[in-house]
Amino acid sequence: MGFKMGIVGLPNVGKSTLFNALTKTAAAQAANFPFCTIEPNVGDVAVPDARLDRLAAIATSKQIIPTRMTFVDIAGLVKGASKGEGLGNQFLANIRETDAIAHVLRCFEDGDVTHVEGRVDPIADAETIETELMLADLESIEKRLQNITRKIRGGDKEAVQQERLMQAAKILLEEGKPARMVEVSEEDQKAWRMLQLLTSKPILYVCNVEEASAAQGNAQSARVAEMAAAQGAAHVVISAQIEEEIAQLDPEEAALFLSEMGLEEPGLDRLIRAGYALLGLQTYFTVGPKEARAWTIRKGTLAPQAAGVIHGDFERGFIRAETIAYADYIALNGENGAKDAGKMRVEGKTYEVKDGDVLHFLFNA
Repeated sequence: MGFKMGIVGLPNVGKSTLFNALTKTAAAQAANFPFCTIEPNVGDVAVPDARLDRLAAIATSKQIIPTRMTFVDIAGLVKGASKGEGLGNQFLANIRETDAIAHVLRCFEDGDVTHVEGRVDPIADAETIETELMLADLESIEKRLQNITRKIRGGDKEAVQQERLMQAAKILLEEGKPARMVEVSEEDQKAWRMLQLLTSKPILYVCNVEEASAAQGNAQSARVAEMAAAQGAAHVVISAQIEEEIAQLDPEEAALFLSEMGLEEPGLDRLIRAGYALLGLQTYFTVGPKEARAWTIRKGTLAPQAAGVIHGDFERGFIRAETIAYADYIALNGENGAKDAGKMRVEGKTYEVKDGDVLHFLFNA
């Protein structure tokens, strides 16, 4: 189950620097983790989770395999992009393929780095890009409404549902509000996702600050934090310059460098975790002597569907899940201790998997 986050931003905000740091991190992981394919505009990066190392230590697992997120570098975002300026159509297509958007905002002053608008104003930058995405969505909706008119007249239920959802989005977009503000019922969720509206995707604002502000942020990042809170969006403070330097160091040098900068961990770790949380994702584990592995699922996933992330046969033939809470696994020193203490539970098809569960699935082949 792959999850993609598109990195967007106006020119000279630090987007490329940040993405380069991500891809260098991913390349460094390639020797240790499988399926770490790097393309020119794609970085597949491990989601940092200290729990996995603790589980592996107790089970003496030979291999540790973290769960992963994919970051996609979206090119071509400039004013007028919705009308084809820059790499307009290309960036629109790339964003549609992602699950969420990480919007890099310049929150630093630097006379040597020219801003495309001749000023540093992250709020205005955010509005510029949001406007382009809303204009693109409006154009897309208007074309689709024209194309499904005949189906609606014929009483096609799917077309009627799509028309209703598009009209709801159109009303908000014409008011200058993003499609993510549409209240979508559970039965409409699938049809809503199929529309692939750009402004329906959740937003993570990435405040790119100067090195000295990496730990606490600055006045500009504080403004972004207020904006994000008002929108119900997420934000993270990061110094792309620091991340690029860290990506070129070995682990010991990186730890020393972070300590000197007053940072507890790389900003990329915070960025990855924030993206993971933004998408409503959580992790469960499978642990044994061969490997300790993290698996990504959406919050609220039931046991059979969680099993299906490993293999479709696990979901189709699901019988039950032997479950140990992470805290119990650690406190009782592994599976045998949890069993002896009565902390291993047997859960059925209606069990909602919890974050950190250590699971073993039984199924009919």
